[in-house]
Amino acid sequence: MPSVLIVDDDADLSAIVARYLESEGFAVVRAASAEEAYDVLGARPFDLVLLDINLPGDDGFAACEALRRASDVPIVFASARTSETDRIVGLDTGGDDYLPKPYSLRELLAHVNALLRRSRGRSGGAGRPLVAGPFALDEAAGTLAKDGIVAALSPKEFALARFLIAHEGETVSKERLLAEVWGAFSEVEPQTVSVHMSWLRAKVEDDPSRPAHFKTVRGRGYRFDAEGGAS
Repeated sequence: MPSVLIVDDDADLSAIVARYLESEGFAVVRAASAEEAYDVLGARPFDLVLLDINLPGDDGFAACEALRRASDVPIVFASARTSETDRIVGLDTGGDDYLPKPYSLRELLAHVNALLRRSRGRSGGAGRPLVAGPFALDEAAGTLAKDGIVAALSPKEFALARFLIAHEGETVSKERLLAEVWGAFSEVEPQTVSVHMSWLRAKVEDDPSRPAHFKTVRGRGYRFDAEGGAS
């Protein structure tokens, strides 16, 4: 179930949007300020953030910059500020899309779905497993199978595998994995990533001490190799 964080101080509007997205199969959390959003984002990751500009405390531009320093989560600005300058600043600070208020709920859903499809990259359409080498990752079922055998992964192990598989061939730092798997402003120690990676390897690698797929790149982080091979 895709998760969306709505950051908007208009409680009535955010409640309407939340109910609509929930009816369309999304898990939704609301925050009334950037500061509240930071706390929420420190506790868990999200698949997308819907962000207003006019907020108490840090405005939406500042919130976007702070979030973008920690995470690549898709960000949609949804604001009554519709000038060209505001749209440019929103995109330049790291926003992925800009939706002017007022908008229809169907239009919002179309923007959200389009951005989620792009962010998932190789995963294809909804409901289709992501296949990479001997692995098949089923987002809807929350399972990872190797050679047709489903591994008994914890939610964090699954999320860790999902992120690395989706970024096949890319070296990902521990800090980025913490942001994308545990939460953008999480205070979890980087060693937590190493521990979960060890647990993941124990369940999916033929020889966890010499992983063929979930590899360590010394001094830089981890990389997923679909084809496998010597570490």
